[in-house]
Amino acid sequence: MTRSLVLSAAALVLATAAPAPAQERVSSAPAAVVRALDKVSGETTDLELARGEPRRYGRLSIVLGDCRYPTADPASEAYAWLEIRDPAMSEPAFSGWMLASSPALHAMDHPRYDIWVLRCKSS
Repeated sequence: MTRSLVLSAAALVLATAAPAPAQERVSSAPAAVVRALDKVSGETTDLELARGEPRRYGRLSIVLGDCRYPTADPASEAYAWLEIRDPAMSEPAFSGWMLASSPALHAMDHPRYDIWVLRCKSS
């Protein structure tokens, strides 16, 4: 009796379980556009970053590792792997993925500068 009850419960759980969401297909772009803010002056600047090439902003050095976007809808999102270094700091100011739609999700913590991803650039 107990075994059939357990099997019935397991069958019910499997029958009502929601299917896993499909993974989104992404493409990789050779460049990205980020916006940089100097918190002291209030000046914002859009920077185009080519993959693997360091770009200076103030005293920061910004390197794009990769920029990915949904293949079906390139304008909907951008995921950029960035490494941002400040020579005054022993560790990188930021190293990881930033999402264009949710910049605060994994944001850079720096006293003077703020950087966030705007979009990938495929051409």
